[in-house]
Amino acid sequence: MKYYFCKMKSNIKYAAILVLLSLVWGSSFILMKRGMFDKATGDAIFSSNQVGAMRMLFASSALLPIGLRSLKIISSFKIGLSLAVVSLAGSFIPAFLFTYAETGISSGYAGMLNSTTPIFTLLLGAILFNQKLISNQVLGVIIGTVGIVILVNGVTVVDTSGTLLHVFAIVFATLCYALSTNTIRYNLSHLPPLKVTSVAFVFAFLPAVILFFYFDTPKTIVENDHATKALIYVLILAIVGTSLSVILFNYLISKTSALFASSVTYLIPIVAVLIGFIDGETISWIQVVAMFIILAGIFTANRMRKQIVKKAVDL
Repeated sequence: MKYYFCKMKSNIKYAAILVLLSLVWGSSFILMKRGMFDKATGDAIFSSNQVGAMRMLFASSALLPIGLRSLKIISSFKIGLSLAVVSLAGSFIPAFLFTYAETGISSGYAGMLNSTTPIFTLLLGAILFNQKLISNQVLGVIIGTVGIVILVNGVTVVDTSGTLLHVFAIVFATLCYALSTNTIRYNLSHLPPLKVTSVAFVFAFLPAVILFFYFDTPKTIVENDHATKALIYVLILAIVGTSLSVILFNYLISKTSALFASSVTYLIPIVAVLIGFIDGETISWIQVVAMFIILAGIFTANRMRKQIVKKAVDL
């Protein structure tokens, strides 16, 4: 009885973390948009590359003291390589892909596309980490893929010439997230989440500094009248939406599973769409339908996993 009570408390805690992450990451899409464009005039402030570079610089700077003290966790080449993968695929590359994508698509739509992460998490888990896929998981992947196709064909963007590039930038970013999530779960789950996160951001610090100056970010900060307000949005995005939330996410992976942790993207599209709608964005009915198809596919795959765990407990 005591075991099941403790188990229930743990499940509630993990669910609460999942909801918190969905709220933080669901709002990150509009923060990216506000970092790049002035809401009142629509004028450009920072470029997508500048926002990506600042996001990584601020986030890695916040965790640098902890990260430098935690470098001793790199006890083997495998761990070092895994941390490099987590740094690049889990944060650095997606930071630039998402900001680029939002120069052409709405923040709500970006959040919807982000819901493909669990599908790729399942696929990469099976291909790279020998995770066994069962029939319902395969069915879930197929349903989710159909939803992605519909979503891509129902896109509404600012620059129609860049439609596929903007969409596939996010699809590739979610593929990166899936690789990072599986890497943490299968190669790094025995290490403290805070140390894993902080060391991964140590790897990102120097490239972020270089790109910060390469993209002339200081010049924009000094010369653009709207830069100060946009800078606040980027700071919130970096500190809360990146460094702190990634620590929570890595903790969730280490305590549950790659699939459960990546299921945060069940809720992110809803949060992103609602915030985007409040901010004045529009969304078509076909995009909403496609979103629910994707979520249905992810739910189908995740539902089967829960059934297997329950059977194992019963046995």
